[in-house]
Amino acid sequence: MQKERLTTRHDHLDLYFQTQKDFRTKGLIGSKRLSPAIGGVLAAFSVMAMLASGARATGTTEVIYSFAGDEDGEYADTDVAIDGAGNLYGSTVLGGDFGSGTVWQLTPSGPSWTHTVLYSFTSGADGGEPYKGVTVDAQGNLYGTAVAGGSGSCEGGCGVVYKLTNSGGTWTQTVLHAFTGGDDGSGPGARVTVDPHGNVYGMTPTGGTFGLGTIYQLHPRANGNYAFKVIHTFTGGADGSSGSAGKMVLRNGHLYGAATTGGAYGSGVVFELTPTQVGEWDFKTIYSFRGQPDGVFPYGALLFDRSGNIYGTTYYGGVNGIGAVYQLAPRPTGEWRERVLYSFAAGGDGNSPISHLNFDSFGNLYGTTSEGGLGSGTIFKLTQGQDGSWVESLPHLFQGPPDAAFPYSGMSNRAGSFYGATTHGGDGDDGAIYKFAP
Repeated sequence: MQKERLTTRHDHLDLYFQTQKDFRTKGLIGSKRLSPAIGGVLAAFSVMAMLASGARATGTTEVIYSFAGDEDGEYADTDVAIDGAGNLYGSTVLGGDFGSGTVWQLTPSGPSWTHTVLYSFTSGADGGEPYKGVTVDAQGNLYGTAVAGGSGSCEGGCGVVYKLTNSGGTWTQTVLHAFTGGDDGSGPGARVTVDPHGNVYGMTPTGGTFGLGTIYQLHPRANGNYAFKVIHTFTGGADGSSGSAGKMVLRNGHLYGAATTGGAYGSGVVFELTPTQVGEWDFKTIYSFRGQPDGVFPYGALLFDRSGNIYGTTYYGGVNGIGAVYQLAPRPTGEWRERVLYSFAAGGDGNSPISHLNFDSFGNLYGTTSEGGLGSGTIFKLTQGQDGSWVESLPHLFQGPPDAAFPYSGMSNRAGSFYGATTHGGDGDDGAIYKFAP
């Protein structure tokens, strides 16, 4: 019943995936997927051909935790956050004591990991159905969003921004803002950004003056409360619409992110927010996606390299219309030059990435695709050649239980290894956390 409820509530979620009917048809939300052994038959020959031609990169992938459903949590549509001690944190959309999702911690213990549910949502004033995980500040506090619960005029609540504070091993949840569904926005599903001063930044896909989403700031006050402020309201014009699920990047005091739809060509945008001396923020669209063969609908977070270039993925678009990896390079004139580095292909390749990207120590790019491979998604690697082109290989093809399956988020890097989550797979097909060592 929990998964069925997930498909019928909160229409704002479909703005993260453009149309809920598309994802429902593919079975991505709210139901167990068909066994990869069934869907994978169609791709098996393509996959074998790719492996035979050397398209398989080296690396090892292991499931380090399988969610058990019910109180343990299930459907881990979450980025994985890592603290200085190597503990992993994230969220599950469902499960927990009240069936409305959890925040969890994985603690390394020798070769194994200990899973602890830090908080179970009730879908009441505290929120419910948390997506995309948490952000850890310097003091070890956790910040995140939940798309449901709270208050407001939305069915089941308009969602919240929350904070979890640890005191002697006891975690206490505080709602920093409950959305109303009005000018402040609704259905926050993006991971938040926290600056060194404790300000919290995030996006909503709906609500706002034009109903197309907002970008907001929460400023900590001396009394412990937070002051909420909308710093941009999406209009659906050149600025885009429906803030993506990716965490915004704070770089040199500027905020960078993506809007999933809208823009000059209706295919989404990448934007920059610059703070002004009077406490406002200037919004600038730095690139509008043009539609196939360019990228279409950027859902994941952005990645900067040391030279200031931006990298990201789009769910649609590319030469084959099933996703792309792109680069934005700054020009001396202040403009940005975009190029598609890789277009996902049909067959045994990955497709439909919702993830952010990561670099390894050699400058290779890694990411995940929500589908493709054997049917349950992939980990992909892009290596730059001497001629400047990028070549893809597939270090791992997710296979489903007991392997992980369907990564709707990217990976986090620590000490040369990557950690990620999947919505299905694991021993009971309720989701998994995996470790990938290139």
